[in-house]
Amino acid sequence: MSMLEWAKNEIAIASKRERGDKPEGEWDYGCACYDSALRAFESLLGDGHSGMSIGFTKNILNRLIDGKPLTPIEDTEEAWGEPRIDSRDGSKQYQCKRMSSLFKRVAYDGSVSYSDINRYYCIYEEDSNISWHNGFVARIYDEMYPLTLPYMPNSRPDVIVCEELLTDRRNGDFDTIAILYIKKANGERVEVNRYFKENEVSFTEISSEEYKERKRLQEERIKSEAEK
Repeated sequence: MSMLEWAKNEIAIASKRERGDKPEGEWDYGCACYDSALRAFESLLGDGHSGMSIGFTKNILNRLIDGKPLTPIEDTEEAWGEPRIDSRDGSKQYQCKRMSSLFKRVAYDGSVSYSDINRYYCIYEEDSNISWHNGFVARIYDEMYPLTLPYMPNSRPDVIVCEELLTDRRNGDFDTIAILYIKKANGERVEVNRYFKENEVSFTEISSEEYKERKRLQEERIKSEAEK
């Protein structure tokens, strides 16, 4: 059996399972994805790849699908879109044309910083199935790992493990946050253990002792609400 015959057979088996009891001629989203993958695979086979070259091509294709550049991004004029000016501080923010998640900020004093919002994501320590982004956490992360150009993003993001507390319902969804540790893309675990409480503008760093006290306040709030 050739590779193409093998692939067609695998697609047929998967499509049959995906379709289930649906009529044969009825369009199915999952089956359409299988058919698209088969067309792409057939095209690659038609290029006469070796085992090495198809692996290299696969890595290129995966980066394109993920919206990641194939060569390092440099700070050239043509790399950035038109600036958006922040009326609060006069800073300018540019979005990268080659990778939409990459931003360049030029402060009023001329200092430059960069941020890739897809370089990380947050999860809760108690529930790793929920992922999210947080602008304040991003600033702490960028302070720890300043992004410089030329920039070639990793294939996988870092994972920041956090915990949120709410001591008072009047404060919204949460009013306290802990950045516990970072799971780097290379498998390294970096301990952070920094704690913050909400203030009128953003967050203020607090001690671990105060964080524990705020955790106790949250437990009291939950208990009080359950008794009502």
